[in-house]
Amino acid sequence: MSITDANPTTGPATRAERSADPTLGVVSRPAWRDDSAALLTRGYRFGERIWRRAPRGARSAPMRLLFADALLVRGAEGVAAFYDADRVRRHGAMPPFIQETLFGHDSVHSLDGDEHLHRKATFVTALYEDEQVARLRPHLEREWRHEVDEWISGGTSSAYDAAVGALGRAIMRWAGLPGTGEAKTRWARRQAQIVDGFGVPYSPEYLLATLHRRWSDRHAERLILAVRAGRLDAHPGTALNAWAWHRDRDGRLLDAKVAGVELQNSFRPMIAVARFTAFAAKRLHERPDWRQRIAAEVSDRGSLVDGPLATAFAQEIRRTAPFVPMLPAFATQDIEVDGRTVRAGGRIVLDILGTDTDERSWDRADEFDPERFVDVEDYEAIAAFVPHGGADVATGHRCPGEKLAIAGLAASISAMSDPRLTILPTGLEVNERRMPTKPRSGGRVRADGSTGGCPLHRR
Repeated sequence: MSITDANPTTGPATRAERSADPTLGVVSRPAWRDDSAALLTRGYRFGERIWRRAPRGARSAPMRLLFADALLVRGAEGVAAFYDADRVRRHGAMPPFIQETLFGHDSVHSLDGDEHLHRKATFVTALYEDEQVARLRPHLEREWRHEVDEWISGGTSSAYDAAVGALGRAIMRWAGLPGTGEAKTRWARRQAQIVDGFGVPYSPEYLLATLHRRWSDRHAERLILAVRAGRLDAHPGTALNAWAWHRDRDGRLLDAKVAGVELQNSFRPMIAVARFTAFAAKRLHERPDWRQRIAAEVSDRGSLVDGPLATAFAQEIRRTAPFVPMLPAFATQDIEVDGRTVRAGGRIVLDILGTDTDERSWDRADEFDPERFVDVEDYEAIAAFVPHGGADVATGHRCPGEKLAIAGLAASISAMSDPRLTILPTGLEVNERRMPTKPRSGGRVRADGSTGGCPLHRR
């Protein structure tokens, strides 16, 4: 490990000098001063603690992660370095308890190089193309109309629970999965629990996530085998068809269990959008002006999907409430960012929240203002906007389901903006130490007292 700790003219550099002068390279922290525990205790505010040790506006900051030197990076410079496939690999960087539970064994998230690109190409075809987004829209419209009707009739589901059902049924129908709406809702709830528990290995929620992961893997594998045996139809263009017949680089069908894992990775991210929906309920309550504008947009367009204002609101939700605070990878070569270097073999960690709310990248970065995304067509061109990863979708690690997720979240926002509904103010506080997080109540939505519905539920 090569670390500059001395000033050649004045002797050993002080800690203050090292912090003030980024040209002094990586500053190694004592082995006993590991920052890993702070990730559990501080959660989404972990990055703030690290940046306080660096000069204001720095693009990189040294830290210790899992008792090894690491470099935290942010902003466009950090994104460019983190997603440089020639110098960074993802395999093995994610803690196993997250990789196995959230993404699944041998999933695309653990691959690099040509193998990653080959499998990623199927995701791009199955999820990213505009016609795939178009196929999803009528399902979103139908399912969210159903949830609004449930609320108007006196239903008491939170925004989060309603979104798990609506988005889960919509994306599973889009994926070509068999079963009734009730069966799809049950599986969506299992998938939501996987998402809810992956980041809390110290809690019962993690055990539930593990159990649901095993059940889901077996069920998805059976679907893949049924398609291959001719017992289940999988329409061309659906995710079920794509993964049932996906072949590896050598022309062999993908192992059925791994194909089932990737099938889930095609639809579970939409179910995870339910967490964004809960944050959207909180922000809609705080911003009644925007709620009124979106309600008027829905009325004028006669549709819950693809509203420009709802989409702008969705983008600002994603900017200010990212799913995870950071992502890790390994440097395969020495990488320099803003005068500091992470050596080959060390971890480079992208601060997702710190990038999406970076004061050097965003005007009024600490303000919630959907107006910043109005009329923005190419959001992927914004280098410091990485709630679903960065770089190119086809060649990098950006999530190919991002457009689907935006469509789902925008539909959720349009549904909750219905003037016949009220978003209750209680339970909207957020525990920022828990990962992933959401408003405590999930966002309580009820029928407005003037619109009918069961009087026992107007509270």
